[in-house]
Amino acid sequence: MSLLAKSLTLSGRRLVAASVRHHSLTTELIENMDKKATWDRFYAESSNKTTTFKNFEWFFGFDAVRDFIMPLLQTESHPDALLQVLDMGCGTSALGPCIFRHSAHPVQVTCADISPIAVRLMQEHVRAKAIQPHNLCSQLEFVELDCTQLHRHYGCNSVDLIVDKGTTDALLRSKEGRGKASLVLKQCLKVLRSSGSVLQFSDEDPDARLLWLETEAQEPGVMAADVGVQEVGELRGMSYYCYQVTPRPIA
Repeated sequence: MSLLAKSLTLSGRRLVAASVRHHSLTTELIENMDKKATWDRFYAESSNKTTTFKNFEWFFGFDAVRDFIMPLLQTESHPDALLQVLDMGCGTSALGPCIFRHSAHPVQVTCADISPIAVRLMQEHVRAKAIQPHNLCSQLEFVELDCTQLHRHYGCNSVDLIVDKGTTDALLRSKEGRGKASLVLKQCLKVLRSSGSVLQFSDEDPDARLLWLETEAQEPGVMAADVGVQEVGELRGMSYYCYQVTPRPIA
């Protein structure tokens, strides 16, 4: 087994252990995290267990990563422009709504998930809470979207920031998800503006993730990208990282 495969396997086990504490996910479900039916079941079970809605956060919440996200939502060239922000694979996380609430710059935050159940739960929650934005021009929406098909929702060079908290991890750790993870990354780079970035939050070791990103983000004559990493910190004995992928002009 390669070092990359070992890292994915070990990281996957840690993710499973953290998730099973909250949900009765079986091995079969864990191995099929790239499939819509898996997440429909996951969120249906979650909502049926309680009458009170509670956001489910993979890894950590907004406060742990706000210092990585918010500085990217500042622009001097177009101070009144509505920045396009995508929370990719949002589930029932509060991440997207928190960006909407806290961004001083006007933003259009789109929270997208493959599961219509997750989308409905979040739409109902936000309506009930009547969440207000920091900037009155900001907008928030929840859409059902397969992130391997971002082009169906966005045009090329139209998005300023894509936040991926655990979505790529779920794909990479699925039996049939590696190809989808690669396709998602390529879709992200196509819809991003030249000044935009993808932020991937993950518990995967940089030795594995950087190699994968640097390989998959390059396509001669089609696309290229710069890849960097910062440590988010340690939580419950596990280290987390922020991987930033930024489009680079093709030589």
